[in-house]
Amino acid sequence: MSLQETVQAELKTAIKTRDTARTGAVRILIGEFQRQPQKVLSDEQVIAIIKKLIKSEKELLASAGQESSDFLTIMEGYLPRQASREEVAAWIAANIDFSKFANKMQAMKPIMAHFGSAVDGNTVKEILQNS
Repeated sequence: MSLQETVQAELKTAIKTRDTARTGAVRILIGEFQRQPQKVLSDEQVIAIIKKLIKSEKELLASAGQESSDFLTIMEGYLPRQASREEVAAWIAANIDFSKFANKMQAMKPIMAHFGSAVDGNTVKEILQNS
């Protein structure tokens, strides 16, 4: 079952259990699916949409001076497990030869290619700047 199908099935479950926070969050996500040119989305496309919604929510929360919300928690639950800072740093130490790059930030491309959606680009940037 694709991630898109899972989300759509969760809407029915959330409505049946009268979970208003989850129902609202899933409806927003499905609305984003319907705005896409193709109706059947790959898991990577769904993850990109979820990340966009999370980024938007974090910006709204920051402007309101809040840390978290139900919506943010629900959306983060759909993302694949994120690699920890330690895992990323260990992989960089074992696999990246910085002498091949003019500066450390040029190593972002192979790191992001390895981890894909399992790591946030800002996390990798911070690790590279602090190493």
